Parts: sequence; structure tokens; C-alpha cells
Amino acid sequence: MSRKQVKIALAGNPNSGKTTLFNALTGLKQKVGNYPGITVEKKVGKAKFPNEIDAEIIDLPGTYSLFPKSMDEKVAQQILCNDEDVDYPDVTVVIADATNLRRSIFLLTQVIDLNMNVVLALNIVDIATKKGIIVNVDLLSKELGIQVVAINARKRKGIESLREAIIDTIDKKPLKPFLSVRKLFKGLIEKANKIRGEENDYASFLALCKQELGGEVINRCALNQLCKTLDIIPERAQAKETVKRYKAIDKIIYQTVKQGKPTVKYQLTKNIDDVLIHPILGYVVFLMILFLLFQAVFSWSTYPMELIDGFFTNLSIWTANALPQGMLNDLLVNGILAGLGGIVIFVPQIAFLFAFIAFLEDTGYMARVSFITDKLLRGVGLNGRSIIPLLSGAACAVPAIMSARTISSWKERLITIMVTPLMSCSARLPVYTLIIGLIIPAEEFMGFNLQGLVLMAFYLLGFVAAIAVAFVMKFLIKSKERSYYIMEMPSYKIPDWKTVLYTIVEKVKVFLFDAGKIIIAISIVLWVLSSFAPGNKFEKIEEQWAGKADGAMHIAAEKLEASYAGMIGKSIEPAIKPLGFDWKIGISLITSFAAREVFVGTMSTIYSVEDENIQSIQERMKNVKNKETGEAFFTPAVGISLMLFYAFAMQCMSTLAIVYRETKHWKWPVIQFFYMGALAYLSSFIAYQLLS
Repeated sequence: MSRKQVKIALAGNPNSGKTTLFNALTGLKQKVGNYPGITVEKKVGKAKFPNEIDAEIIDLPGTYSLFPKSMDEKVAQQILCNDEDVDYPDVTVVIADATNLRRSIFLLTQVIDLNMNVVLALNIVDIATKKGIIVNVDLLSKELGIQVVAINARKRKGIESLREAIIDTIDKKPLKPFLSVRKLFKGLIEKANKIRGEENDYASFLALCKQELGGEVINRCALNQLCKTLDIIPERAQAKETVKRYKAIDKIIYQTVKQGKPTVKYQLTKNIDDVLIHPILGYVVFLMILFLLFQAVFSWSTYPMELIDGFFTNLSIWTANALPQGMLNDLLVNGILAGLGGIVIFVPQIAFLFAFIAFLEDTGYMARVSFITDKLLRGVGLNGRSIIPLLSGAACAVPAIMSARTISSWKERLITIMVTPLMSCSARLPVYTLIIGLIIPAEEFMGFNLQGLVLMAFYLLGFVAAIAVAFVMKFLIKSKERSYYIMEMPSYKIPDWKTVLYTIVEKVKVFLFDAGKIIIAISIVLWVLSSFAPGNKFEKIEEQWAGKADGAMHIAAEKLEASYAGMIGKSIEPAIKPLGFDWKIGISLITSFAAREVFVGTMSTIYSVEDENIQSIQERMKNVKNKETGEAFFTPAVGISLMLFYAFAMQCMSTLAIVYRETKHWKWPVIQFFYMGALAYLSSFIAYQLLS
């Protein structure tokens, strides 16, 4: 007997536990992509259900209602309201946070009124109980006319009961609508149904309220004319329906939810919040957490980085000795292995960074950060929701910019997109740590790792720059749109360590494989450019230094300078010399425009080509001498200038591409590229001139 295939959609408010339930149902059998034609993330997973049922589970973007205010909410609305959509579900599971039930039930009742097969998953009932909130699940189920299942997605409690409820609901629609819009707007809905050619009262009501559901572009004129004929103002109709719906919801909540005395444990949580969301102490705690994060990134990653460095050094030595001397040997050792080893060594630091971010998100702390920063960010043209993309930018600007779609105001969303790349992402981390290791001693300052303090300073610099640029753009970008900020404060949770580990593994894989492909490709191209020169320049250099002391070292250095790579670097050297950079750094700057982390691989390849000794990239760069002074080339002035350039310059083609996709216009990524480039050049110039 063939297994039955069903689609199950998970819908719910942000922070309701929807994604946690998705992970509980699917385990690791999931994939992430984008919805067709749009950059909204699409999570799809597979799960086997009893009764020979194979389920495809779709984690819909979080939404508060079917009247969307953001791109995320619009995607959820269009899937639930259009039965011809490829992702239209056989069953919709609405996840409700039992501690914030009223708003969740609003969305649920809208889904019921769409005449869908629906189940309510009442999440974290145990935490609600600790808050003194007692929910009568059976009575709630009776009043709503659907199955209601109490679960704790994080602890995997009630999951089997939920599976059974889903199976029972596959062919079972609600007996009646929660709120009859047909009765509320007599004569209107029937006529709208005829225009749309569909008997779905609530979908027709949404269409009348100017919601662009499937096919509503075609029907728009007829629906507008209908409203005009019957003297219906869509905005007022929506307000009237919302008020009626909340009145009905409040009656049910009054009957099914009782508020008792919070437990001692919940009172402790409240006391913690008094500190974490305090207008002053909240910022102090946040800065302390950032401080610990960057101390850990340097301190905890030292040993695994040494192991990786040793592995690639030994692998290079073994490869150099195992293969016959020649072009292939040189390509593998000084091209591919040097470039790849130069980036893999920073995986431990990347992993720790992602681990901290995943931990903070999973505990519910990030919502508090959003809350306390709202007032600050509003003053510069943003709002509290902007802090999530900004902080996510510390990992990667691409998903961070995509997450800005939850911001309802176009102006605030655009400014967030334009400034997020100023936050120091994980691609900058290898550059920072490489240079910091060169110019900052591995010492302690007041008991703290000095290198970690410098790293934190550069991350804070990115945030300050983002705030400053946002403030300027606030006056340059005009919009009459009013903004608002609504956020349900989630309960504190113990992190789901499986989810945290999965996040770390997936993000590191993306970093390694996406960056790795670029690095290998660029390393090969760079090796070719560094190993060949026009005419017989190499032969002349070999003849010049043949039989002389230190001839091999001079030959390697002059060959690199005479190569095609050297010619490219020399061509831009006059423009970058005021910044303290030479032509070798110039080559790295050019290759880094593909991706910032390529800088490390490029420098590794350049110095591997020049230096026949196999040693770590940092050691090679420490030994580089300034031809004019004979002293170390990488002085604090050069190092600070270089880090400032990488802190501000837009050296990521993927980011520019995603900005275009999010804004639908090339104007914004072009402006972004040039303003960040100008900021990078100016800051590097000032720093080098002052410090040298």
C-alpha cells in the first residue's frame, strides 16, 4: 500500500515556539531555501506519521494576523489564503504561546474562518502555569470547535498527541466560522464571492480589505467598485471586524483561562527582567555579554587553531615531499593548501561566534535587547526590530539583511539594510584576528586578554558607524509612512542544545564551503598570475642572481614582483600607498571584493609563492620587512589602517546582490558600495597618517 502524502503548515506569532516545534517534528530532515521569486526564508522538513502518512512540514514565517505589515507576514498570508499555492497545506497547525494567548488566538480564528483543517498547539503550558495562568484545554477545544493539544516543543512533550490530532484533522474542517463576516457585512460578502468565483467568505473579506491574495490583481477594480457602490470603506470594515473578533476572543479567554498567583520561579524571572530591560543596567549587561563573547573568541579558540595550523603545515610538508618537484607540487602546496589553510584555521573562532549568537537567541535574551534598544534606534531613524539584523550582521550580512523584512516601515527597513554591512561579520573575523595577532601582543590588560579587547573595539566601532550613518540617512530618505513597534516578550528558556549545535554546524558548513569554493578558485588564479610573467622576465631574474648569496630568496621576491599578479598590484599601489599599503596588499584588496575572508587566503598564497619555507601565514607576515626602513612592514599604523579599511569597505558581492533583491533597485547597492568605500578609504588614510 502506498503511503499517503500530506502537507502540514506551522503558523504562529513570532517567538511562539514555531521553529522549535518544526525541529521537534522533523529532526534533521529539513532544508532551507527561499520562496519562489522572493528572499523570504523557506524551511521545509520531512516526517513520518502513523497510519502510513508521509508529511512535508512547512515552517511559515511568523505573523500576528492575516493583515500583513511586513514581507514575512505577507508570505504566510498568501499561502494560507490561496488553495492553488504549491505550499497550501492539508492541515495548518497554529502554535500559540500559552503565556500570550490572546494575540495567538486572533490569528487562529482567522485561519479557522478560511475553512481550513486546523489544530491548535498550545505551547509551554507548564511555564504558563508557573506564571499563574491556568488554561482549561478541553473547554478551549470545545469553544473553538477544533482539537487543542498542550505541548512543550522544547522538551518534546505532547508531540505524539499532536501528531495524532493532525492525523484526525486531515479531512476534518471546522463545523462553522468563528466570526461570520457574511452576517457582519450583509450582502457584501456574497457579491464579493461572485466576483472572485470562490465560496470562501473570509478570503473574500480579506480581498475587499485590499489584501492581494491569489488572483486579486485581476479582481481589484471590480472589488473596489463593489465597495464604492455599497459605501464600504475597507479600512473601517477591517477595524469593525477586528473589534468584533477580539470581543468574541475575550469571551472565550474569560471562560477558559484563569489568572492565579505566579510561582516563586516566575517571580525570579520577573526580577531578572527588571535588570535586563532596565534603561541603564540593560545596556551595561549587554556590553558585558559582548565583552565575554570576544574574550572567549580569542581565548577559547587558541588551542584548536594551533591544531589546525599544525595539521595544514604537516600536510603541506608531506605533500611537498611526496610529490615530484614541479608545477603541480607548487600549485598544491603554495596555491591550494596555502589558501585553504589560511581560512580553515579561523573555523574555531567562527564556531564560537555563531554558538554565542544562537545561545542568546534561544534563551529569549535577544528580544530583550530589541526592547531596550528601541528608544535609542528610533532617534537615528530605526526601531527596536533593527537590532536583530544589526546583531545578526556580526555573523553574516546576507541573512541579516533578509531578516530586516520583519520591519514594517519601508524607510526604517531600507536604512537598516543600508547600514547592516557596517557591522563586522564573520568574514572580517579572520582578517581582524590575523592582523591583531601581528600588531597586538598576546598579553593581559587589567586581567583581560588585550587582543580580545581590541577585537571587541572593532565590533563596537562597526555598530557606532552604523548608528551614525543611519542618523544621516534619516534626513536623506524621505517617507510619510508611520512606524510602529509591537513585540511579545518571550519567556526565558534553557537553550535547546541540539538546535544550537545544528545552527553552529550549518553556519560553519556554509562559511567553509561557500568561502572555500571562492578561495580555492581565487588561489588557483592567483598562483597562476604569481607564477608567470610576460616575456622572459623570470629568466633574466634567475640569471641576475645565479650563484649569489641569498640568491634564492631574492629570485622568489623579484619573480613575484615581475609576475602578472605583481603588475596588477603595482598598478593600484599609488592609490593605496597613502593608506600604508603596498602592492601585495593591493592584490589582496582586489581579490577580497569577491569575499572579505579571501584576504587571508590571498596573503597566504602570495607569501607562500615568495617564501619556499612552509610556515604559518602569520609567521610569514611577521618576517616581512619594509624595503625603505628595513624594519617590520606590518607596524601598528599599517595594521590599524588595514583593519579600518576592512571594517568599512563593501567587499562582498553576495551582500550587494541581496541588497538588490531586497530593495528591487540597483540604486541602493551602488550607493552602499560607494559610501562604504569612501568611508573605508578616508578612515584608513586618517589612521595611517596619524599613527605613522
